Amino acid sequence: MNKYMITYAAIEPEKGRCLSMVNIKQNRCVNMIARLFNAPLGDTETAVGVGTVGSSEAIMLAGLAFKRKWQNRRRAQGKPIDNPNIVTGANVQVCWEKFARYFEVELKEVKLSDGYYVMDPRKAVEMVDENTICVAAILGSTLNGEFEDVKLLNRLLTEKNKETGWETPIHVDAASGGFIAPFIYPDLEWDFQLPLVKSINVSGHKYGLVYAGIGWVIWRSKEELPDELIFHINYLGSDQPTFTLNFSKGSSQIIAQYYQLIRLGFEGYKMIMENCQDNAKILKEGLEATGRFNIISKDVGVPLVAFSLKNNSLHNEFEISEMLRRYGWIVPAYTMPPDAQHVTVLRVVIREDFSRTLAERLVGDIERVLHDLDTLPARVNAKLAAAAEGGKADQAVASSSKKGAIDLQREVTVAWKKFVLDKKRGVC
Repeated sequence: MNKYMITYAAIEPEKGRCLSMVNIKQNRCVNMIARLFNAPLGDTETAVGVGTVGSSEAIMLAGLAFKRKWQNRRRAQGKPIDNPNIVTGANVQVCWEKFARYFEVELKEVKLSDGYYVMDPRKAVEMVDENTICVAAILGSTLNGEFEDVKLLNRLLTEKNKETGWETPIHVDAASGGFIAPFIYPDLEWDFQLPLVKSINVSGHKYGLVYAGIGWVIWRSKEELPDELIFHINYLGSDQPTFTLNFSKGSSQIIAQYYQLIRLGFEGYKMIMENCQDNAKILKEGLEATGRFNIISKDVGVPLVAFSLKNNSLHNEFEISEMLRRYGWIVPAYTMPPDAQHVTVLRVVIREDFSRTLAERLVGDIERVLHDLDTLPARVNAKLAAAAEGGKADQAVASSSKKGAIDLQREVTVAWKKFVLDKKRGVC
C-alpha cells in the first residue's frame, strides 16, 4: 500500500480543527482502505467510513444505512416500509442473523447444495423483491474460505433492476478476504469497481494483521450513508461526526492498524499473504497424500484448508478434532448449513505465524490420530449399522443384540482406557 500511503499519510485535518490524533489516524486508515478497494474518489477527496469493533458492528452499520435509504426511497414513492428484507447465503456469519433480528429485517437465505457451499448468485437474484434493502455477498466464507462471485451477482442484479425499476444494491462482507484479494488476486473484480457495490466491511483483526477488536466499514460515497444516521458532537473542541453502535472503546487497535499499514505497505502485505497461501498449499497437499480426505476449500480464496473424511462410517471428523487436542491443536469440526448439513468439515486457517514447519507437523499429527483411531473399536452406532447389512451381518446383529447396548459401551470404554494407559507409558 505504499503507493496509497505516500499520498495520504501526510493528510492533515483542515486548519482550525482540533481532532485528536487517534481520529486523524482513523481517517487515514479509512482513506487507505477505501483506495485499496477502488473507491471512486478524486485525488483530494476524503473517503467515507469508520473504524468499528470488529466486522459485526461494521455489518450492523452498513445494514442500517441500507435500511434507511430503502425507507426514504419508499416513503418518497408513497409505498409501505414495514417489510424490509435482505438476501444472503445460508453460509453467512451469525452477525447477519443478529442484524436481521435486532433491526427487524427479514433474512432470506439461499440454501447451499452438495458440492456448492456458497451463495448462488442466480438463486439470490431470484429471491430479490421490491422490499430487498440489499444483497450481501461474502468474500471469504467462514465455512470453506471461498469467494462468492460478486461480479456475476452485480451483472444479474443490474439486469433485474433495469427490468423492475428497483435499485437493489450489494454489500460485500469482506471480513476475511478484504485484506487478501487486493494483494494476491489483483485482477478479481469484487469491490467498488462494480457499480452496485455500495459498501464493504473488512476485519483488521483477521488478515489486517491487528489483534482482536477492530473492523472497518467503507461506503462507496457519502451519498450512500444517510445524513440522519450521523451524529455531531463538539465537546472535544470541534465538530466531530460519529456513526457507531459502540460508544467508549479503546484506541489501541486503530493505532495498531495504522502502524501495520504504514510499516508493511502494499508489498509487505502482499508478501505475507503469498506466504500464507503457500503454507496452505503445503497443508492441502499433505492431507491429500494421506488418501483419507476430500478437500472442501478452493484454491482461490482465504488461505485455509477445509477438509472432510472420505469414509466416516467408522470414525468421524469430530473424533479427529477431539484427539488432535492431545497434540496441542484446536481444529474445529462442524456441519455445513442447510441444505448441506449432512457434510461435516474440519478447518485449518493459515495465518501469518503458521509456518511451513507447523503445516508439516500438523499433517504428521493428523496421520498419528488416524492411526490411533484405526486401532480403536468403531462407534457403537456404526457397528450396529454395519451389522444390519446382508448375510453375515445378520449374525452380527443377533450377537450385538444379545450383548446389549451396555455391553457394547463397556467394550468401547475398556478400549479407550487401554489406549490412554498405553499413551502414558514412558512419559516422565
